[in-house]
Amino acid sequence: MSRGNHDRQITIFSPEGKLYQIEYAVKSIQNEGILGVCLRGKDSVCMVCQKKVPDKLQDASHVTHMYAITPNIGALCIGSNPDCKVVVLQARQIAAKFKDQNGYEIPAHFLASKVGKKAQIFTQHAGVRPLSCVMHLCAIDDEKGSQLWKIDPSGHYFGWKALATGPKDQEANNMLEKVVKQTNSESDTTTTVRKTLDVLMQTLSQDIKPQDVEVALVTADGFRLLGHQEVDDHLTAIHEQD
Repeated sequence: MSRGNHDRQITIFSPEGKLYQIEYAVKSIQNEGILGVCLRGKDSVCMVCQKKVPDKLQDASHVTHMYAITPNIGALCIGSNPDCKVVVLQARQIAAKFKDQNGYEIPAHFLASKVGKKAQIFTQHAGVRPLSCVMHLCAIDDEKGSQLWKIDPSGHYFGWKALATGPKDQEANNMLEKVVKQTNSESDTTTTVRKTLDVLMQTLSQDIKPQDVEVALVTADGFRLLGHQEVDDHLTAIHEQD
């Protein structure tokens, strides 16, 4: 996989202007085999991803890709689990410091910029490497409404209406384009959850069980994970519609 002397150090550009270490980090995220889908609604943001327990003896309740950064900001992190937990810890520290200094919760777009800046620093210093983690931040902003941000290993961050990350992400993004065009981001909470689950099932071309998927929701009441029974009710409703 070596490409000469251009991938030996993270600070050396290839003749095409690329940093191969970042491309390796992105490829390792794809190799995790976890597909995550996020969709913004009118007054909510839904995050759905596959849940794979690597060992039968492992406690499934400790396997997760969903994290609460603050009570009102949720994150879906896909990539190497140790790297994801480092990025989550950094985001929590940034959010806690902001609230301590300013007296109110950090806005999602500002948190995304701070996390992205830290990720970018890891691409230009020796002794550190780009972290194999893509973070999706979801929140409800008092002024801007529902928010969805993505931060990748290069430090690039951007706001999205809908987004998929992982294997078959291009296929999922094509479906999300149609969903966003049809709903125009004005769907209610229930519709948002079911549309997101439907995109995941259609992309994987298989029926999914509640224990095989994680669903998180961010509303004006804050961030929460949906229980198995709630997920099962939504899946049943999707099948009945079909």
